[in-house]
Amino acid sequence: MDAPQHRARTLWLLGVLHAFTHVYHVALLPLYLPMQRDLKLSTLEQATLPMTVMMLTYYGLSYPLGILADRVSRKKLLGWGLFINALGFVGLALAPSYPLALASVVVAAIGGSCFHPAATALVARLYPEATGKALGLIGIGAGAGFFVGPLYAGWRATQTNDWRTPVLELGVLGILAAVAFAWLADDSGAGDLQTPAQPAAPHALFSTSTLWLLFLAAAVAFALRDFAGHSMGSLGSLFLQKAHGFSVQEAGAALSVIFLMGVISNPLFGHLSDRNRTRWTAGVMVASALVIAAFPHLPRGGLTVALAVYGFFFMGCYPMVEAALMESVPDAVRGRVFGLFITVGGILGNVAHWFAGRWVEHLGAAASEPARYHRFYLLLATLLLLSLPGLLCLREMRRLPANHANPRE
Repeated sequence: MDAPQHRARTLWLLGVLHAFTHVYHVALLPLYLPMQRDLKLSTLEQATLPMTVMMLTYYGLSYPLGILADRVSRKKLLGWGLFINALGFVGLALAPSYPLALASVVVAAIGGSCFHPAATALVARLYPEATGKALGLIGIGAGAGFFVGPLYAGWRATQTNDWRTPVLELGVLGILAAVAFAWLADDSGAGDLQTPAQPAAPHALFSTSTLWLLFLAAAVAFALRDFAGHSMGSLGSLFLQKAHGFSVQEAGAALSVIFLMGVISNPLFGHLSDRNRTRWTAGVMVASALVIAAFPHLPRGGLTVALAVYGFFFMGCYPMVEAALMESVPDAVRGRVFGLFITVGGILGNVAHWFAGRWVEHLGAAASEPARYHRFYLLLATLLLLSLPGLLCLREMRRLPANHANPRE
């Protein structure tokens, strides 16, 4: 294992890449309505579809890229991934038509899908003694990226009266960050930054059918969590603008506080969960569900505060769940396991963007009435609570001797 300073440097570099990865996941959230006007789209479903296409591609490729993460240099995979991700956003900003816009977000997703399987496996390898805390620390990057994405996109789109400008600028910045990562991240003599040059012998993901069933049940359960979380972004954007008269800039700023709070809660809850993983994770998920259920009942002035409280709890569950999963399997398969996990959860969960646009479109003129959103938000809260059994599945996986688990119940 490398010296502590080397591990720390690697961790912070991964945090930067994490930030850019998630900037691109949320930058389009406040831009749906101006995109619809500029691209002359007839429905909101078409405006929200690029987000769904991007995220379905992103998660659909996670398992193949997890295989690569177990067999090639994780550093190179991460650097090239960000470069391709950013290049897709440059293409989106320059796209003259809707089909080319969809093609561009597919390119972006191909690059973006490199990050999580490689980075999560690498962190678990570098910090086996405090995986939750380490994942929480790189989660600061995620929170920062999630915060900056909608805030910057909404602000620049309002300032320039053009949704393409912030998309282009974020794409160029991502390319520069990828070049900087390739230059500054040194893996010479650092065995933990890459797998051996020769692929390791094939290693089965799970040795028993019981492990497979527990894993798949957990992945499907957390897909419900992801559906609720993604809906809070896309539905929230439309709800704020249509039902409460928020401008594009105001909606972007309000949504960004969800993710700003993750900068605090990711390292905090990640660290606390190293003592008792299941209990802490369940607690923050229940708290998140309560806020979701109350959200559409609040007056306009309380919505941003509610989003901040929701973000504090909800964003904090991610490093805890990821740590629990990584502790359940050996390093040789962590890239593939995590890739498959987010493929299942991501594909199912990210239908939320399209579904939210379709649902609001069908409301018609009634979309301006906050009361019409009550049932949808109650559904989201229920789905989040229904994902809790996934924690029990992960706990059982960690307890099984075949996985050499390090349980933190």
